[in-house]
Amino acid sequence: MKKVVLGHEITLDVFVSIARFGTQVEFSDEYRRRVEKSCQLVNKWIDEERIMYGVNTGFGALSTKIISADQTKVLQRNILLSHATSVGEPLEEESVRAIMLMVLQNLGQGYSGVRLKTLEMYREFLNRGVIPFAPREGSVGYLSVEAHIALVLLGEGKAYVDGELLPSQEALQKVGLEPIELSAKEGLALISGTTSPTAIGALALYDMLQAVMAADIIGAMSLEVLRGTTRAFDDRLMKVRPHPHQKNTATNVRMILEDSVLAKQSINHRLQDALSLRAIPQLHGAAKKTLFDALNTFEIEMNACSDNPVLWPDEVDGGAISGSNCDSSYVGIELDSACIAVTALAKMSERRNYRIINQHLSGFPPFLVQNAGLNSGLMIPQYSQAGLLNDMKLLSTPATVDSIPTCADQEDYVAMGYNSAKKAREIARKLEYILAIELLAIYNAHQFVESNLTPGSASTAVLERIEQSIPKMDEDTYLYPYLEILKEFIHSGEIISVVEEKVGKLL
Repeated sequence: MKKVVLGHEITLDVFVSIARFGTQVEFSDEYRRRVEKSCQLVNKWIDEERIMYGVNTGFGALSTKIISADQTKVLQRNILLSHATSVGEPLEEESVRAIMLMVLQNLGQGYSGVRLKTLEMYREFLNRGVIPFAPREGSVGYLSVEAHIALVLLGEGKAYVDGELLPSQEALQKVGLEPIELSAKEGLALISGTTSPTAIGALALYDMLQAVMAADIIGAMSLEVLRGTTRAFDDRLMKVRPHPHQKNTATNVRMILEDSVLAKQSINHRLQDALSLRAIPQLHGAAKKTLFDALNTFEIEMNACSDNPVLWPDEVDGGAISGSNCDSSYVGIELDSACIAVTALAKMSERRNYRIINQHLSGFPPFLVQNAGLNSGLMIPQYSQAGLLNDMKLLSTPATVDSIPTCADQEDYVAMGYNSAKKAREIARKLEYILAIELLAIYNAHQFVESNLTPGSASTAVLERIEQSIPKMDEDTYLYPYLEILKEFIHSGEIISVVEEKVGKLL
């Protein structure tokens, strides 16, 4: 995509095209109309000296403190300065871009009262490559990370331009922008909502969805090279337990292996395979269901208003309600579930890899290398899988079951969705590496398969693509670069494209 016009519902794919791949952003006329109409309502209420939470009151437990009209702009600046307290290493570029996009989506629904001018600045940040410095640690759902990002609007804080970290004033000047002064409610609106959990979680979910499809491919290729039977993937078996994602996974495996001589010759090789092979439809299917449930939730959330308070400019004399649409439970619980789902996926991948490298289970040379003993072959990548999988199990502990009260007990329950999103990102990366290690074993195992037992066209295409950058291993070699290549092969979705060119769209 070259350009996305905001103002209508967007999908996860569109979201990622902007956040990760730098697609340019414009506003539709309807987007502009909505924003300007809600801004007019705030201006009207200010003229009427109406009391509004976050506009002329303090925040949270300080909401009973009334702020004079001449101090409202100071209030909006102060909230950013006082709330920018997340610490540690900065978020990566695509996460910051994703958060800014979520702010545009959240406030662009027309229920927040901010000025179009303020949102145009974030749009320019996205289009001109201004990446605010935002430390990643120390948020419970929103506020702190968003405050670091919003400070750059004022010429405060720091930002990256072309990879260089600069004081915000210099960063803005470098791209031809000037700092702005915030108006009533804008400081609060810029940091309220589920913007950071949704943004960071959306990137994680996108990667998980790609990885689970790659896992179908890699699982099928493991079944094939280990001479597993495709009987366990018979559609009749799927019909009597009619979970759609289980059925689709079995269909994918059959499609991938349909023209495989190796798979056809192996159908009676064993009466029953180990669960890591025959239960691919069941476990992959369950993981997919969880991820697609999360996708539905995320696409609602990224097209919703999660601000507080929320305004209704179309009502007679307007309306405003201070509620809790900023609660991150929806995305947090989905991400906690997604972490559990893909960790289960990873544990099956590790078991398949173990079967390939273990000569007692595979019939191949020990650790897929000749002259074992002098050479260790692929012994130690499975150790890496074990370490990664242990991390994933730790990260699968749900964040949303915890609650640490904040704000003098005004926020006596806290959703913790931000931490769910943060660990989901880590788990998605670790899953890609675990699958990459399994794929490396498959690739090397094929040199020990009888030449007349040819793999299917889809497997062949994957193996040939790998062969372009990774040699077959006949003695110990430096494996790290190969693991990175295969991880990127999965992360980019290229492995899916290679297979779909041969068998059509996977389900």
